[in-house]
Amino acid sequence: MGPCAGGAVYSPALTDFVFMVQDSSYMFVTGPDVVKTVTNEEVTKEELGGAKMHSSRSGVCHRAFPNDIETIASTRELMTYLPQSCHEKRPDRLWTPVDEKNQSSCKVLNNIIPFDPNKPYGAEVIIESILDRNKFFEIMPDYAKNIITGFGEVGGKSVGVVANQPSVLAGCLDIDASVKAARFVRFCDSFNIPLVTFVDVPGFLPGTDQEYGGIIKHGAKLLYAYAEATVPKITFITRKAYGGAYDVMASKHLKGDYNYAWPSAEIAVMGAKGAVEIIFRGKNVEENTASYQYAFANPLKAAERGYVDDIIMPEYTRNIILNDLEVLEHKDRALIKRKHSNLPL
Repeated sequence: MGPCAGGAVYSPALTDFVFMVQDSSYMFVTGPDVVKTVTNEEVTKEELGGAKMHSSRSGVCHRAFPNDIETIASTRELMTYLPQSCHEKRPDRLWTPVDEKNQSSCKVLNNIIPFDPNKPYGAEVIIESILDRNKFFEIMPDYAKNIITGFGEVGGKSVGVVANQPSVLAGCLDIDASVKAARFVRFCDSFNIPLVTFVDVPGFLPGTDQEYGGIIKHGAKLLYAYAEATVPKITFITRKAYGGAYDVMASKHLKGDYNYAWPSAEIAVMGAKGAVEIIFRGKNVEENTASYQYAFANPLKAAERGYVDDIIMPEYTRNIILNDLEVLEHKDRALIKRKHSNLPL
């Protein structure tokens, strides 16, 4: 892990995080000259393996910075969230009652979900509101923007945050987002970092490109990562939680420790309109949609069945995370003994 210089040799397959400097660092298997000789394609070093390409398109680079100084500074900042090794937990940062008193209020979260279920909002507001000093260190901010991953602290304890981003592709899960989040969840589990997940996902992104690319296989990686994780897992459903995409986002079915729903949450196989079209075959659509929404467009049914532990007001989200991290401080769940697990590759 560390900054990647122009002449450095890194294997992204063996590296947890890759940082690159814009306009001065490059990574590629074969350079522009070889590409031109073999494929007759003319391409520059920047286009083939520059920081912008790798951080936004290939996903090989986790962060890109304008200069060496910012790269090194951010590397140091990242290290503050990590333990010394996978055999220990990162010591808690000193967080006093005075700090908590001065922490920004989470009451803004009570009004963040739009009344229109199809209107987007920024999930980063939720994340920053619940973290100490409202400080969030995002991982891969320019890649698969429909899901957010990164590190922060709650009450001085380091946490990994995963959140669907409704303002990009409505928060749908696609191949890139699934792999991005799965890799991050696996990393947090490897280094004893608790996971906090915010769910607002209408489903997996449909289309031939996704199906031909193996969305079933790649989506399973995220499901597998959460199911295998033994660190504390705390999940909040903020709005839509539909179908298989709901399942893979740290649901109770994947052994989530604590799962909560905001009053605006909808936990169902699909949206009301789509469900009514199938169930009633297009008859009395408006009337049946209203009835379906009344019955299922809320978290009550899920709570009745034990899929969520409680329905909470959004402003209490941070306090609940604080309490749950305290309860789960010494969580220890042993995995079944075997030679190795079988990650869906």
